[in-house]
Amino acid sequence: MLLNFFKHGSNALLALGILAIPLWALLGGPHLSPLWIVVGALLFYLSEYSWHRFAFHAPPAPWGWMRRLQHRLHYDHHAEPNRLDLLFLPFWFLGPNLVITAALVYAILGVAAVAPVMLGVMLAIFHYEWVHYVAHIPYQPRTRFGRWMKQYHLRHHFISEKLWFGVSNPSLDLVYRTWREPKGVEKSATVRKLYS
Repeated sequence: MLLNFFKHGSNALLALGILAIPLWALLGGPHLSPLWIVVGALLFYLSEYSWHRFAFHAPPAPWGWMRRLQHRLHYDHHAEPNRLDLLFLPFWFLGPNLVITAALVYAILGVAAVAPVMLGVMLAIFHYEWVHYVAHIPYQPRTRFGRWMKQYHLRHHFISEKLWFGVSNPSLDLVYRTWREPKGVEKSATVRKLYS
């Protein structure tokens, strides 16, 4: 189970980054303010919902190259939700997003915030990838909350693609009113084939 998690996507590189930043701090590098780490994690959790709902579920683009990106980043994951090679964020998407995020943090908050904010961002992405992975593999989480989160995400794949966008947490689904009790939701005909 753990081997498959690190074999796909950018998870091994994320883990290296998560280990490298504190090691750098221990060796005399930047101060890792807990507040900035939390800010970084919250930043990702806000962007997780937004990317999922507004970018990954956007209507097909008019350009072929962009439609291919949409299929690789999300449409194909809905068509084949158990394919691990379609589950994780690919490095060619995640790497540039991390660089842009670091540059924005530097421009807005200054150099001292970059390492702790990016550590928070990477920890949150790692958490997101793990929760997403557990939701899509034949594994029953041990905790009640873990089982609930798995079911919560699977509703998005097997009941309605128009609801339940929070993968790692449901908080923004509550804010944006994309949370429903599953019993009251009619199964979508396009849940497996977006925009068909």
